[in-house]
Amino acid sequence: MLAAHLAVARISGGGIFLPLFFNIMIEKNKTIKKSGAPSGRSRRLPVITRPPASYGAFLPRLEPGDSKSRGIDSVENLLRQRKYREAIVLGEEIHKAYSEEESVLLMLSWAYYDSGDKKKAINHLNTLLEKELKRKVFTGFAFDELVRIYKQEKNFHKLVEICEKAVAAQPEDAGLLTELGKAYLQSGQAKKACDIYEKLIGIENDNPAFYCHWGEALFAAGLSKESEKAYLRAGEIDPDQPDHYYFKIAVLFQQAGDHREAERLLNKCITASSANPLYYCSLGDSLIGLGQIPKALKAYETAVQYDNPGAGAYYNRLGHTLMKTNHFSQAVKAFKSAIAHDSARPYYLNLAAAYKGMGLADRADKIMREVKKIR
Repeated sequence: MLAAHLAVARISGGGIFLPLFFNIMIEKNKTIKKSGAPSGRSRRLPVITRPPASYGAFLPRLEPGDSKSRGIDSVENLLRQRKYREAIVLGEEIHKAYSEEESVLLMLSWAYYDSGDKKKAINHLNTLLEKELKRKVFTGFAFDELVRIYKQEKNFHKLVEICEKAVAAQPEDAGLLTELGKAYLQSGQAKKACDIYEKLIGIENDNPAFYCHWGEALFAAGLSKESEKAYLRAGEIDPDQPDHYYFKIAVLFQQAGDHREAERLLNKCITASSANPLYYCSLGDSLIGLGQIPKALKAYETAVQYDNPGAGAYYNRLGHTLMKTNHFSQAVKAFKSAIAHDSARPYYLNLAAAYKGMGLADRADKIMREVKKIR
């Protein structure tokens, strides 16, 4: 990884120059199979972080005679000091005078967003995105910010819209296609997500991550058998950890409430990697879903045998799963076991909740009084 810190704020014409506060991490061309990054290149080179809270002196306004770069530095300084309103006034002045300066648009969008004016922030980002989409090399600064905002706001319609725009401009970009597939899934368009991931596999058919994305989309589309085949194909490409892919599909079955299928796949996980406590905990969860409480307790005990230092967390998880299925008396025992290994305050609170579930308010109140003594 090559870290570059450039002082001039400019993204225009034939080159890309970023402000000093941009941390640019340029990844060399390489194939990253397990992470899902396409081989041979990365989608966008720079990864940007916001400026820190403090940063030297600043100019309150862009006066006649001040250079463009000095004015941009001033906006940087204001952003670092979280003086968003002042940054907006100065930034808009610079933008009016130098409309080609795209770095100012990006900084203005941050200032508006952090000051609470999301609408104007999004407007500036959309303006910048339109400029980015016209280039052969897609930098994607505005795109990344818009994706982040729309995901936070759960505005999946807009998320799909900008992802479709980006893919229309860069139809063979694996990173953008992956983002579009995720957007389709989040918006409930599983079939379209399947089509996108099939295209990705056509671009790079030896990347297990793409088969996992495809498997998830197939499952969401109601094609569970086809989904499992996709995950198994990923395991064939990455034969060193087949349990990793069994577990992914098992979790999907668990989330769908099909604990019988989840149990089958989790047992395959355990066969492939018998010392992984997570698999025993997950198996225990599915066994509880099937009403097989004694077997579930045994599965969790096995997890503790493989990782005794984590016993408190495992028993706490067991208690939560039992609570969800209204097995409150067994949950009480699980939380007591968690406390025996680690007297963490949350475990006491969970124990009190289990007692309340049993209708034993007096015992729950007693636990709460004990909790107050714990710092």
